[in-house]
Amino acid sequence: MTGGNNIPAEADYFLRPAYIFVPSKPTLISTVLGTCVAVSLFDKKRRIGGMSHFKYPRISDPQKATAHFGNVAIPALINMLVESGSRVRHLEAQIFGGAYNSEFSREDVGQENVELARLVLQKKGVKVVSEDVGGAMGRKLVFHSQKNETAVMKVERLRPADWYPYEGDR
Repeated sequence: MTGGNNIPAEADYFLRPAYIFVPSKPTLISTVLGTCVAVSLFDKKRRIGGMSHFKYPRISDPQKATAHFGNVAIPALINMLVESGSRVRHLEAQIFGGAYNSEFSREDVGQENVELARLVLQKKGVKVVSEDVGGAMGRKLVFHSQKNETAVMKVERLRPADWYPYEGDR
């Protein structure tokens, strides 16, 4: 991904479920989503960004609180950027994922994940500037951490080769 402000990515990083990543150099962060949700944050003043990827909306037991849950992952991502020098008022968010396919689940966990992401970001004072959420298709996405650009590819089914470490027919 080049062009725009000509900041080439220096690294590639695959963001697994329940992980949060804020790189120190320009990085292409990629992930694969079904019902999971990824939230990218970008500091428009400092030109840095990061991403979280969570599976479930919330957990109330502090002993079990991990980045598997949106109510833990999103505040942790915000805190990581603030601790590195960002101000919340300079942050912009994008929300991705939250698909629902009745073949795989009776419950629409994806919609719950999306609603939780919107709620947490609103409560924390972070403006959502873009969303690609819902539907029945999975998503592959690539986020440039210093351009705030994201490529989203929608797919009928996620193959084992779509997950890192990449294998087989890609």
